[in-house]
Amino acid sequence: MPDESVKVAVRVRPFNQREKDRSAKLIIKMQGQMTSISNPEAPNEEPKSFSFDYSYWSHDGFKERSDGILEPAGGSNYSSQRRVFEDLGQGVLDNAFEGYNCSLFAYGQTGSGKSYSMVGYGQNKGIVPITCDEMFKSIDKNTDSNKRFEVTFSMLEIYNEQVRDLLSKDNPKGGLNVRQNPKLGLFYVENLKRVPVGSYAEIEKRTEQGTASRTVASTNMNATSSRAHTVVTITFDQIIKSESGSETKKSSVMNLVDLAGSERADSTGATGDRLKEGANINKSLSALGNVISALADLSMGTKKKIMVPYRDSILTKLLQNALGGNSKTIMIAALSPADINYDETLSTLRYADRAKKIKNKAVVNENPLDKLIRELKEENERLKKAMEGGGVMMQEGAGLTPEELEKMRKQMEEDIRAQLMANQAMLADNEESWNEKLAEARTETDKIDTGGADDKRKNKEPYLINLNEDPMLSGVICHFLNNGETSVGRKDASPVPNICLSGLSIQKQHAVIFNKKGVIEIESVSGSGSKTKINGLPLTGRKALCHKDRILFGSNHMYVLMNPLKPDTADNSLPKEITWEYAQKEIAQVKGFATGSAGLSKEQQIVQEQVLEILPMVSEVNAVSEELNKQKSFEVVLISAAAQEGGDVTQSQASNWTSNELVLVTVKMKNLLNGNTWLWERGKFITRRYLIQELYQKFLDGEDVSNIPKEQDPFWEPTEDVLIGTSNLFLQSLSYCLDFMDTLNISDYKGQEEGQLKVKLEPCDNKGKPIDEEAFVDDPHELLNKPYHFKLTVETANIHKSRFSKGILVKYSVKNNGKMEEVKTPTVKNTLTPTFNHSKVISIPKLKQENLDFFESGCITLSVYGIQEDTMPDPKLLKLNTRELREATMYKELRNLTINQELRQMETMENTTANASGRRATMFGNEIASDTSHLKTEVVLLQRKYERLQQKERRMQQICEEWSKKPDGEKQFEPFYRAVSAVANSTGTRLKTRVQMLNQMLKLQKSVALPSYKDNSSSANKTSTATNGKRPSSAENNKTESSACVIQ
Repeated sequence: MPDESVKVAVRVRPFNQREKDRSAKLIIKMQGQMTSISNPEAPNEEPKSFSFDYSYWSHDGFKERSDGILEPAGGSNYSSQRRVFEDLGQGVLDNAFEGYNCSLFAYGQTGSGKSYSMVGYGQNKGIVPITCDEMFKSIDKNTDSNKRFEVTFSMLEIYNEQVRDLLSKDNPKGGLNVRQNPKLGLFYVENLKRVPVGSYAEIEKRTEQGTASRTVASTNMNATSSRAHTVVTITFDQIIKSESGSETKKSSVMNLVDLAGSERADSTGATGDRLKEGANINKSLSALGNVISALADLSMGTKKKIMVPYRDSILTKLLQNALGGNSKTIMIAALSPADINYDETLSTLRYADRAKKIKNKAVVNENPLDKLIRELKEENERLKKAMEGGGVMMQEGAGLTPEELEKMRKQMEEDIRAQLMANQAMLADNEESWNEKLAEARTETDKIDTGGADDKRKNKEPYLINLNEDPMLSGVICHFLNNGETSVGRKDASPVPNICLSGLSIQKQHAVIFNKKGVIEIESVSGSGSKTKINGLPLTGRKALCHKDRILFGSNHMYVLMNPLKPDTADNSLPKEITWEYAQKEIAQVKGFATGSAGLSKEQQIVQEQVLEILPMVSEVNAVSEELNKQKSFEVVLISAAAQEGGDVTQSQASNWTSNELVLVTVKMKNLLNGNTWLWERGKFITRRYLIQELYQKFLDGEDVSNIPKEQDPFWEPTEDVLIGTSNLFLQSLSYCLDFMDTLNISDYKGQEEGQLKVKLEPCDNKGKPIDEEAFVDDPHELLNKPYHFKLTVETANIHKSRFSKGILVKYSVKNNGKMEEVKTPTVKNTLTPTFNHSKVISIPKLKQENLDFFESGCITLSVYGIQEDTMPDPKLLKLNTRELREATMYKELRNLTINQELRQMETMENTTANASGRRATMFGNEIASDTSHLKTEVVLLQRKYERLQQKERRMQQICEEWSKKPDGEKQFEPFYRAVSAVANSTGTRLKTRVQMLNQMLKLQKSVALPSYKDNSSSANKTSTATNGKRPSSAENNKTESSACVIQ
């Protein structure tokens, strides 16, 4: 059969609630097979267009039938689930009946609609269930007595490069092995359970079993659903009996793959992490992308010699046949329609565009049954002889050591042994009749409790229903609360609890739920130290529960109480359906983070989403730290990026820390033994959290993880300079050529005072020499288009916490000669009151309006860092476990916070002016009281300007007074004019006006005799009274200005 390209379809979904809340804009358009995407950041840019086999518009234009099925509204181009099946699923089914291998895989970012297209939701079944249903309908229509059908079903999950059988309760440590068939070269999963099925109902029940298994694993933190690949394999055999009595087997393997979320590996920003390479978060998808690129190059003939890297991941090994092999393959790419997901959606489109270039060579898998059996027996004989002869003899290879040869020999022996066992299992299957195997499987299937019979009980009895971050896994686990007591705990407890949970922070005896005729109460088991939250609040004592209350057991087990006996007890403000997102927002609110989206900008909403995403991860990692006793604690920190790096920002930015360009969502790790801290960016933390999950899984598997090398420990980090806090130095004084000296508060990310920093800002020449005070200007625009230099001096600091005495330095960045320059002071060690006296001259070759604007509304952020060292902790602390250390640290911080608040209140009572640098509290960390500091600087500046003007005015009054006391004969106007002019020209625009008044006076003096000082005084008073503050006419102006000037 000639080569056939992979068929590619794309499908765009409706806006989800998150996108609606953020007023997202539509960026996807479809016309026929063409799909185009517009860049929201460049609206005038031409949209990027792609052509695919199918472009499905499912964004809008639909209506819901009475049975819940969505269908196109009149005249719309909406693509329903049925249409997608008819184009894609029907083709898979037809090819299976013809004997071809088929593969269908869904690709796209988390939440883009992959699972909806593959599995569906509610009454809107996806491709997989419809295909299975239609397959059995076709089988039931068969009337040929010489043709029989055998269908087997398997379901597995790939997470962290480990394979887990979702139809088996017992999975080996490290997952199932993936082996390569030495004859065919294809990979298969060893000991994967393949269940015979005889109807769609049986497949549906097995799918629900696999989904429940995924849910339990996800909740126990063995896997995160958005990072796992799910592979459903249906083997469809047709055995056809000929007239001569021989049988021919036509076999088709259908792989239906729901891939993990395709978030770009760089979108989390895990840069600079020493353990980044060790994380397998996106390894499978990255390997799949490399395989697709290599196959596309092969198909296009752009490169002659290409090694397709199938072996780079478990996923690509299992998809080897689907991509570039013996299979008819379809890819469906799920698209988000929203502008906020532009980058990921564009990446998906490019991925799909690459995949359509791949060509496969599909052939009909049809062979006589007796031939297949004969070949299996012959192969088994060869394999047995190889094993009996002492294994495989390895010849010396170039560059291979004896140890490597021995390792390779053992690996090949294992593969041969595994293949021998697999062949024997296949022969045993052929010897056992299909009907016997099917009957045995049906007996097992009937025992599976999928909750179908529980629907009636849900209307009569209270129960707990699970919540999961994956909507497909929510509502899967149900626990009914019988009258009396229902115990919650681990299965290794004695007696065994009624509800068995496992995973992080679940104690043997965790909690007890009481049901007294529909009145539900819950209580933690005394002395167990268990963690339970009700509606986001920690459970203390015994508490009554209401309908729809949210319960979090440990770190991951989230449930909703449904009480049909007391539905009126539910809070009226609750939504109709409680979701995972709602429960997480509730927890975030209790922790002090704002969760409402009303009035938030796009950037603020992004920060908020990142916080809500990372909060449950931080709780999870803290729980692992406690369980493994790692003496580390973690907390979410929102910190200004400019402050973190020590940059300069405008006042409008500084007072609005919620700008996405300024706020970084970070996580602070703290060593509870010596107080050392580290700030991890969000991406680095997500990578570390993934590695911490791996470590915890090894711990659960029984491995000793207490003595791993520190370089491999995700909880360990080498010491680094820690940000003590930041200070904002505002620059208004530079606009008037005034020097400025102040003692600034150093505030940490929580807004708590960590010390003071004394700095000086003064205009200077290019060599740093301070300019004369006479350079003061009243109008900053006089400085435009001239060179400008100023000197920033960091003089001294005073730090409160003794642990920073090992060394202190200050860093900041500033634009010098048109280029950003990083500046840092020398490190001063062994003191909490360092003297830096570090000066930096900053030059502006030609002052522009933007520089003046920055002087007026900008600031330089000075970041104060402390040197950290691995010091020996207090011996008393070594006796405490991680949980006790956390509690002690929290108590100490709370006590210090209370003391600091009391001290600030006392300072306020003593001197409210001295407290002008107080802070305002918001949800964001690293608030440096920018508004207050800015106002304080303005006050100081105005005071300085007033003092300068007052000083000049006093000098002019002194000159006028001296002149007025002279006899008329000694009154010489030229020297008097020069003296006043010299003072006026050095004080700015306002006093220069006085010089113009003196010029008018000189002109009048030639023609009019000047009256005495007293007369002038009287005249001035009269004039002032007459004008009453109004501007006099031009004629009056000449008369009043001269006399007013003399008075001044």
